[in-house]
Amino acid sequence: MTAESDASAAAAGGAATPDETYTASVVGGTGFTGGELLRLLSGHPAFDVVQATSRSADNMTVGRSHPNLRGLDLRFSDPDDLESVDVLFSATPHGVSMGRIDEYVEAADTVVDLSADFRLPEAELYDEWYDGHESPEYLERAEYALPELNRENLSGADLIAGGGCNATATMLGLKPLVDAGVLGSDTSEVVVDVKVGSSEGGAGGGAASSHPERSGVVRPYAPTGHRHEAEIEAYLGLSVSFTVHAVEMVRGASATCHVFPDEPVSKADLWGAYRDAYADEPFERIVSGGGGVYRYPEPKAVAGTNHGEVGFELDPGNRRVVVFSAIDNMTKGSAGQAVHAANVALGLPETAGLEFGGLHPVGSP
Repeated sequence: MTAESDASAAAAGGAATPDETYTASVVGGTGFTGGELLRLLSGHPAFDVVQATSRSADNMTVGRSHPNLRGLDLRFSDPDDLESVDVLFSATPHGVSMGRIDEYVEAADTVVDLSADFRLPEAELYDEWYDGHESPEYLERAEYALPELNRENLSGADLIAGGGCNATATMLGLKPLVDAGVLGSDTSEVVVDVKVGSSEGGAGGGAASSHPERSGVVRPYAPTGHRHEAEIEAYLGLSVSFTVHAVEMVRGASATCHVFPDEPVSKADLWGAYRDAYADEPFERIVSGGGGVYRYPEPKAVAGTNHGEVGFELDPGNRRVVVFSAIDNMTKGSAGQAVHAANVALGLPETAGLEFGGLHPVGSP
């Protein structure tokens, strides 16, 4: 492939062969998102994974924690002994990265953090929604990882902050309406209900995540005051009423957004808004009331992929628009989003390492 055709394919999100290989490390590799990162990066044509760290599994093979990666010739190492790499991906719990960020930026040219540590733009928001911030001087430097919202600022970024999975699903659903002027900061009411799988709780889990307690539930676990509200307001300028339910699936986040626009909206307006927003996006699909079994977005249809599905229905009798959005919380909502953002930051084809299209039929994701 010529250099000109390489560039054309990259601009179109195509899978051109990269001219350069980047070394990568994954800090916090035994968790679910760490394993998902290792899965995606090990198949990425431009990344060479040279280190994965874990205190609990130091010197053990990656395949011991992630059976799907038994063919990967890599052992976990101590996170205190960071190797120098081009890109460091951190998949640690909230609070770890902000305490080690100086070490991370010394070890790598580009840092991609999947926790909540840098995803809000101001220290005051961490005071309000979390427990403050240890390294607020880095917040202005960090770029939000979701390319569909922040692509223009990701190119060349050296600190990338992964979005929350519930916020990601919600914002992908609502962004076209914001762009089209249907929604704004003065919109009277937006109500969001998100259903999420058990992997959102992480590999550590807890009493509520054990199989006997989790099986069969539709459990409200964050009826009000969910931290992801802060992201939605920061990056879409919307104040939303937000509730999350835990349901019986492993992977997935499904957001149903009830929107009450101040002005009448037609079905044609909605189609125009979503097509304008996502016609050129490599990972977004509009699924809205067509034929077949899967007439609206479902997590099952995108399990294991970096795709997001969005759809909508108009309820004119109640002056309501119902918006549906489905993602895999582990991929589009976390590791896949991180790899996608790194691709953009480094000038790689956007779909590199993320081409998997899912499975059908498939059991509970």
